[in-house]
Amino acid sequence: MSKSFSNSYKEAGVDITAGYRSVELMKQHIAKTMVFGNTSDVGGFGGLIELDTKGMEKPVLVSGTDGVGTKLKMAFLLDKHDTVGIDCVAMCVNDIICVGAKPLCFLDYIACGKNNPEKIAMIVKGVAEGCVQSESALVGGETAEMPGFYPVDEYDLAGFAVGVVDKKNVLDKNNVKEGDVLIALPSSGVHSNGFSLVRKVFDVESSDISKPVVELGGRSIGEVLLTPTKIYVKPVLALLKEIKAKSIAHITGGGFYENIPRSLPDGLGAVIKREDIRVLPIFDLIAKEGNIPERDMFNTFNMGVGMTIIVSKEDADRSISILKEHGEDAYVLGTISKSDEGVKIC
Repeated sequence: MSKSFSNSYKEAGVDITAGYRSVELMKQHIAKTMVFGNTSDVGGFGGLIELDTKGMEKPVLVSGTDGVGTKLKMAFLLDKHDTVGIDCVAMCVNDIICVGAKPLCFLDYIACGKNNPEKIAMIVKGVAEGCVQSESALVGGETAEMPGFYPVDEYDLAGFAVGVVDKKNVLDKNNVKEGDVLIALPSSGVHSNGFSLVRKVFDVESSDISKPVVELGGRSIGEVLLTPTKIYVKPVLALLKEIKAKSIAHITGGGFYENIPRSLPDGLGAVIKREDIRVLPIFDLIAKEGNIPERDMFNTFNMGVGMTIIVSKEDADRSISILKEHGEDAYVLGTISKSDEGVKIC
């Protein structure tokens, strides 16, 4: 079958042949995720995934969608596009594991001003890496060339994940009790939230963000800010196989004060000692350079904690041990008490 083309469409700013080239370049990256149940070829009209429900009484599908936000501006400035795809996957799969679901598949959506096949392939390379880290199949996606809507050198990136969990294993925050323990899973950095404020603080469009910074251990602001969001799927699922965790929170936009209460029932709150929080240097630098009050910092950023897990006091030590066995330097962040404050940092 001959390749299709349209000179008229190309003159309007959309080169459909570039789309074909993008698909060819991304196939090698997508192939890495085929081992996770993907049964369809690249380029079809729908992505197929085998649904293994063996041993489940009532399988429940869990879905999540998100984007990378203005962190993409960092990728544009540094002309580095092979990591933001990891962020996109992370923001979706980290959400669905909060209910105890195992991610199954992922789809991405890339909208751009001009389809540069090599750049698109780099974006998908990151998406595929995120899928490998979360053991999800990249079953499809869409690249939309939209001249006049997006600048020529810019794009937006969003995604959608689907997972499955047996209904009896869905985490229910109403099981949380006074005296339970809040465990912290460290973040890899700013992750993918708060970048409108970060960009303002560091004036990234006008400053040299590639020079080494002493407070960041000699790393540049650009390098640190573009660090991909950590994917917690494997350690969390490993924990859930052995421990009956009660509730999980993904610490995203809104920080501690917005996200931790989402994992608590009414009448209970988390009490956290300030000195127990392992704040990363990048957050100290943001607060210093932006003269940002600590309350605002904890209500905007993850502050070095990407996810929190609530377990019974009796399960705390074993939970931390399991998480450490799977590469997470987990630690006790706080305790659960009767309160209407949600989160109290003291």
